[in-house]
Amino acid sequence: MTTVMPFLARLLRRAGAALCATAGAGCLSAAAPPARVPAPVPPPARARPHDVTRAEFARTVDSVVAQPEFRNALWGVLVVDPASGDTVFSLDAGKLFLPASNMKLVTASVALARLGAGFRYVTTLAARGPVTDGTLHGDLLVYGRGDPTVSDSAVGDAMAPLRAMADSLSAAGIRRITGRLAVGADVFPGPTLGFGWSWDDLGESYGAPVDELLFNDGYALVHVRAGSVPGAAVTAATSPARDYPAVRVQARTVSRDAAALPAGDALRAVVDTLSGTVDVLGAIGAGDTATLVVPFTDPDGAYLAALLEALHDRGIAVDGQPADTTGPVDTLVRMRSEPLGGLLPAVLKPSQNQMAEMLLRTVALQETGIGVADSAFRVERDQLVAWGAPDDGFVLRDGSGLSRYDYLSPETIVRVLAAMAASPDSAAFIAALPVAGVDGTLERRMRGTAAEGNVRAKTGSLAGARSLSGYATTADGRRVVFSALCNNFSVSGGRVTEALDAIAVGLASLRLR
Repeated sequence: MTTVMPFLARLLRRAGAALCATAGAGCLSAAAPPARVPAPVPPPARARPHDVTRAEFARTVDSVVAQPEFRNALWGVLVVDPASGDTVFSLDAGKLFLPASNMKLVTASVALARLGAGFRYVTTLAARGPVTDGTLHGDLLVYGRGDPTVSDSAVGDAMAPLRAMADSLSAAGIRRITGRLAVGADVFPGPTLGFGWSWDDLGESYGAPVDELLFNDGYALVHVRAGSVPGAAVTAATSPARDYPAVRVQARTVSRDAAALPAGDALRAVVDTLSGTVDVLGAIGAGDTATLVVPFTDPDGAYLAALLEALHDRGIAVDGQPADTTGPVDTLVRMRSEPLGGLLPAVLKPSQNQMAEMLLRTVALQETGIGVADSAFRVERDQLVAWGAPDDGFVLRDGSGLSRYDYLSPETIVRVLAAMAASPDSAAFIAALPVAGVDGTLERRMRGTAAEGNVRAKTGSLAGARSLSGYATTADGRRVVFSALCNNFSVSGGRVTEALDAIAVGLASLRLR
């Protein structure tokens, strides 16, 4: 048994107390403040058939990572017992690994620590010009500060918050805007893409760019419907906004009984990077339907287009004429998001990249006044060091983990997890993590094992990188903090995922007492 350094030991003991206070039997529940939840009743001392000792767990992990198929892979694993501050298992825990979406643990933790679970985003509509007799004689400006919740994934209908703003304008008596819709301020002046994102990710929804205004996590759905007979016209519609992006349909209807089409004829959507227009190409069987996912090339433009649609739906006309851009600005409407604590599940459970990137830039904006990633990294470095992470235990290049230039050590991740378990916002953080066999990216993993319902952890997946880090409830009701990362493997990613799951199941089967 190895004892961790004194600072981490103290932090882990506090984390252990918080975890024991927030956890119910067999699961880390975060429904109430730690001090008001009774400690769990210890289970019977008799070991169940699946229980393992520390030594057996160590041999299990050693055997997993030493399999011949992983001989060229790099593994880093650290498991600590917060109650005692002891290290249960350690393998290259100080080495740096590509973390993939485990980077979101850092982003979310620093955001909670610096902003607080009660932080809300505020988006403002303002008039640049006088309002008389129901007409705004000038532009309607939208001042965004990174609210990522205007999305189907966060609120069920990305158009709903925009319709609410349009309703507020209508209630104020505004029926016409002679000028244009425009961005009020460029509060995120840096690149809209993360540093080191792979070019082949940029055409995917998870690689969409972000800016101070973000609509539906940066992407649209294009719903394609074939004609009823071969040769009939193919139609397409978009959502959540009906009128954005513009779509040109060049696909054709073919027989459903035809032999498999060549790859070049597969139904697909191609975005014109200059105009943002989407071309629907390829072929689709008669009577079939399909949905294609298309990232926006201009985040601000997509938001403004959707807001324009919401205004039109509420009977507010926008002429779009040139207007004076130097006049005074008067606030008309303020929209507040739900609290950050309630937003985190939409980030961590499905591993949503764009929301994580918005959190990163929000931390920079709130803490430094400059909403760029480099400013956020300085804040994150200070916070990680304050939590006891060595300054050579991390390299930060984005907020989501999509960058191939991010590096974290298992030790750094465990320090972050321990700090969050001991923080006043531990309940919000723990509740936002995927639960093995239950929800999020772990919904279909570890079902029917000791880990089901007993492991809350963040997954990570990139080419050549897999990770799993979080909290596990052992067979005797203890709460352990763990991080397991694997890089540079040549087997399938699925095999590495199985190995990570085996480690997590071993933790849930472990008897520490």
